[in-house]
Amino acid sequence: GGTGSAKSSLTQLISRLYDVTEGEVLLGGVDVRNYDLQALRDQVAVVLQKNILFSGTVAENLRWGNPNATQAELEEACRLSQAAEFIERMKDGYESHVEQGGSNFSGGQKQRLCIARALLKKPKVLILDEPTSSLTFNETETLFELIEKLKSEGVGILYITHRLTEVFKIATDIIIMRDGKISLSGKTQEFTNDMLIQALLPDGTNM
Repeated sequence: GGTGSAKSSLTQLISRLYDVTEGEVLLGGVDVRNYDLQALRDQVAVVLQKNILFSGTVAENLRWGNPNATQAELEEACRLSQAAEFIERMKDGYESHVEQGGSNFSGGQKQRLCIARALLKKPKVLILDEPTSSLTFNETETLFELIEKLKSEGVGILYITHRLTEVFKIATDIIIMRDGKISLSGKTQEFTNDMLIQALLPDGTNM
């Protein structure tokens, strides 16, 4: 969906940052309100477009995803997210200081750190909200390889984007949102690029 179509709002409903006022949101066929809140959030990891880092060390920021993660687990998550390459070039490595908000890291570096942090949770559901917005082409392609690996391991992926090229590369199912509603949904192979573009256009508009 386009900007303002409520894609990000949907992710907040899944992890119960707030609850629906009508209807229900089901996860694994169960209304999310029927899960223990902590148990639900332990199983759902979210990587936002605007990533948040805290004042502290790189390791402390990563362990926000899993306080009990070992050093080996930190390094493996960072290898998978492509964060290891820049962390290991830093003088203090995983003990390097992070300014509040991560202001001493680039947008792409923050994005890769937040992906690593999400992986450390070992979630059953991983929500990626515009995860490639600050990544290079090669970094994006490697992220797609990671997504395919996670899918093969049974992790449910909700990938939010407005880039149709990315949708056709990795999605098995497509949901188009517009004005806070689902306007179209189905298996990826059921759609052409033109069909999705048409679904994103305002009502009554033709290509």
